[in-house]
Amino acid sequence: MLPGTFGLLTRRCTQRQFLLRPDADTNQIVLYCLAVAAVRFAIEVLLPSVMSNHHHIVLFDRRGLRVQFTEHFHKLVARAMNAYRKRGENFWSSDPPSFVELGDRAAVIDKLVYAAANPVQAGLVERVAQWPGVNGLAAFLNGRTLTVPRPRHFFSPDGDLPEVATITLAIPEELGDAEAVRREVRERVTAIEAAQAAERARTGARVVGRRAVRRQSWRSAPATPARRRRLRPRVAARDAAVRFKLLDRMAWFQDDYRHARQAWLAGHPATFPVGTYWLARFANVTVAAA
Repeated sequence: MLPGTFGLLTRRCTQRQFLLRPDADTNQIVLYCLAVAAVRFAIEVLLPSVMSNHHHIVLFDRRGLRVQFTEHFHKLVARAMNAYRKRGENFWSSDPPSFVELGDRAAVIDKLVYAAANPVQAGLVERVAQWPGVNGLAAFLNGRTLTVPRPRHFFSPDGDLPEVATITLAIPEELGDAEAVRREVRERVTAIEAAQAAERARTGARVVGRRAVRRQSWRSAPATPARRRRLRPRVAARDAAVRFKLLDRMAWFQDDYRHARQAWLAGHPATFPVGTYWLARFANVTVAAA
């Protein structure tokens, strides 16, 4: 099992609306907010992929601060995008963000490929490089640092946030040789692009295309019905033993949390397990040392 916490963070927009439909301002806002939140909470971002109504971010959490990162990132994006769109109300779905913990190298590679190739597999563009929204594949493969000026929407020039934010898409040493990781991701994404092209040739289907994506109204949403009542995976690992360890650890946390909460509600001293967030922030409960 890998040290630290690798994971895939996903969240969709309210009512599945295309509130993140790609354009220059949207891309700038999302990348700036991601860079600011990642620096603040020491999160190593491997690869972001932002579709018109949801995002995927593969990340590595070395210090156990991914919940704080998630809250801050989503809050910044929601406020800035609402200011840009001149709208109010919720920006994100009322469903909680999805975080899938990735327990081994194979699972991390799987999610990197999944996130990167999302626009191709969704039939929107032929190749990842054609996607007009945020997709970190090129920067990930080239080890490039992204530099993002502070957006003009919402953020005050006199505020305490930086004028320019930077983010380097990381390959943590826990994954092994960085070039081997890049090579595997590149080859698998290329294979997906080729497979999708072959399937379109067989069926006569066509991609939506980047111009059509950009022309979509951000107020619209997919015509297909949303899939509901599906399983919400919490962990992923190719190795079954690692997967069971992750599930056991999650069960132990829930058991410890439940007993601590019962004691706390009864007025007895209680120490909550490492990872407790909401009660630690809003009720000042005692949390065990990491």
